[in-house]
Amino acid sequence: MFCWCSFVYVLFFLGSFLAIGLLTVCVLLRQLIKFQRRKRTDQTVKHVAFFHPYCNAGGGGERVLWCAIRALLNRYENIKLYVYTGDVDAKPAEILAKAERSFNLTLDVDRITFVYLSKRCWVEASRYSHFTLLGQSLGSIVLAFEALLKLQPDVFVDTMGYAFTYPVFAYFGGCKIGCYTHYPTISTDMLRRVQSQSQSYNNRGYVAKNPFATWLKIVYYRMFSRVYGWVGRCADTVMVNSSWTENHIISLWDVPYKTHRVYPPCEVSQLKRLESLTDEQDDHIIILSVGQYRPEKDHPLQLQAMYELRTLLNNDEALWNRLKLLIVGSCRDEEDRVRVKNMQDLAKHLSLENSVEFRVNVPYRELLQCYQRATIGLHCMWNEHFGISVVDCMAAGLIMVANRSGGPLMDIIETSEGSQNGYLAYDAYDYARCIANILYNTPEYNAKIREAARASVDRFSEKEFENGFLRAISPIMD
Repeated sequence: MFCWCSFVYVLFFLGSFLAIGLLTVCVLLRQLIKFQRRKRTDQTVKHVAFFHPYCNAGGGGERVLWCAIRALLNRYENIKLYVYTGDVDAKPAEILAKAERSFNLTLDVDRITFVYLSKRCWVEASRYSHFTLLGQSLGSIVLAFEALLKLQPDVFVDTMGYAFTYPVFAYFGGCKIGCYTHYPTISTDMLRRVQSQSQSYNNRGYVAKNPFATWLKIVYYRMFSRVYGWVGRCADTVMVNSSWTENHIISLWDVPYKTHRVYPPCEVSQLKRLESLTDEQDDHIIILSVGQYRPEKDHPLQLQAMYELRTLLNNDEALWNRLKLLIVGSCRDEEDRVRVKNMQDLAKHLSLENSVEFRVNVPYRELLQCYQRATIGLHCMWNEHFGISVVDCMAAGLIMVANRSGGPLMDIIETSEGSQNGYLAYDAYDYARCIANILYNTPEYNAKIREAARASVDRFSEKEFENGFLRAISPIMD
């Protein structure tokens, strides 16, 4: 006869044994890390480490990283600066050269050291076909321990949003924690989208169509958001990149007293000096999209907008034949390159192959030429946390059409009559309608929008970012 009491006792003793074993490992690991720190010969020098596993990606998040590093190096002399990276196939000189080439900035290469991490695969979304948020978050803990065992900094700065690394560096490493959050790992908007059973890149069709699966995902999201709030509160200073992100982080982490809104750095000074090379007699009217080839950027919506635009311009075949959508973006890995191929196939399916051009990983000089040749800017990401490329296009003199949500709606684009500096849209037809309005506006009206756009972007300059970043980081640096 089966004895439930014996079974419960066995489970209790096994659980106790595992808990004691785990606690012992944690204590020994913490003592090892403290011992390694005591062995330093330069105790007077502050070690500052940035956690950015994809530092060689070349996107807007990487611009934040390198501008933040440049600001610290210019302000503080008695620091050693490190970057945790998973780009094991790139040499330090190659990473720094790409940063300088991509973002038009100069770095003191002799004061930057890279700490290479071999376990970056643990934070890649492709590794987790289900429970991706949880998998990546737990994977970041594995990556954090690898990082901490290789280098124990005094100050830890996360610039990618891996909040689950904060307890590791705070409790095991004894570090001061700073973070720059571009996008909360989970948000109330994501929860609402699941509750409304809307299908998207992070809410698959079989979940959206199944009430029980939807209920399970809501429970999962709510439990995850509670843990996310706890780990987030381990940070000593919190920087966010927009009003939208700030509202969500304060709601989830409950840290209004240590949250700072620091708009990301945009290269507005040089872009504002660019002279347009467009002319009304040009063979092509270029609509420019700039952004990484990631699913949340919603490049399919851009193609669908062009398809709708062709319908709107049905009686103006000559104008349609002059239009070209130029999509410029960076690829991080093979998954992104497959995404580009899929977009090319979709363009052919929509009979847009002669009206759309894709360019991948273009150098900064070529990107500037794209800005000079383009007339209209296009950005389709829903709830874009900020929108550096939106600001860049506006600074370069393009008339911007962006998604009516997130940073573009709350911080960047104004559509009120008399102060309009761009357009906001929410679906393919709305995007097509906005583009058609721009095409049929008088040159004088479009010139006013361009002037207003260029006048509004100074608050997003690199100088403003550096001032805000140094203000927020100073409490854990001094």
